[in-house]
Amino acid sequence: MNKKLAAAVSGCAALVLVLSGCGDDGNEKADAWAKKVCDVWQPHLDKVEKANAEMKRVSSQDSKSDEVQRVDSAAFQTQADAYTAMAKALRDAGVPPVKDGQSTLDASAGGFEAAAKGYADVKTKIDALDAKDPAKFADGLEALSGDIEAANQGSKNAFDELNESGMAKALNAQKGCKVAAPAPTG
Repeated sequence: MNKKLAAAVSGCAALVLVLSGCGDDGNEKADAWAKKVCDVWQPHLDKVEKANAEMKRVSSQDSKSDEVQRVDSAAFQTQADAYTAMAKALRDAGVPPVKDGQSTLDASAGGFEAAAKGYADVKTKIDALDAKDPAKFADGLEALSGDIEAANQGSKNAFDELNESGMAKALNAQKGCKVAAPAPTG
């Protein structure tokens, strides 16, 4: 019985070495791909975080409508630009080294592109609101909540797609992708 146990244990050890060897090759490819993406993403993720913090600041204070409009408009433009750049970074990095890599790339880049378009549309709508009438402005902002949520959903879908693909570990290991909360809360 000890011989059978020893053979089983050494068989498992060989299997672990083979699996970790395969995993290491995959990890090197995944890490290289993730580095290409995250090096480009870093400044954009930071800009989104700063834009969100600025929107939160004006919404939690007794800010005047024109300041809220100015800050929110700039923030949504920042988000639109950031998510456009993030989608481009994914496409420029090429197909990620995962099963169904092309569909992962298309879905995640498409999610960021949808978010960018959504934020650009929200920016246009915020710019069109009448900030001189605070009550009307507040109603207009409230009416945009569904549009903001739809834009948020695009970026959430993109991040979810990358997580489900198995690339999350490689992306999270990169310094350029380390941000407290990458998905906007607009």
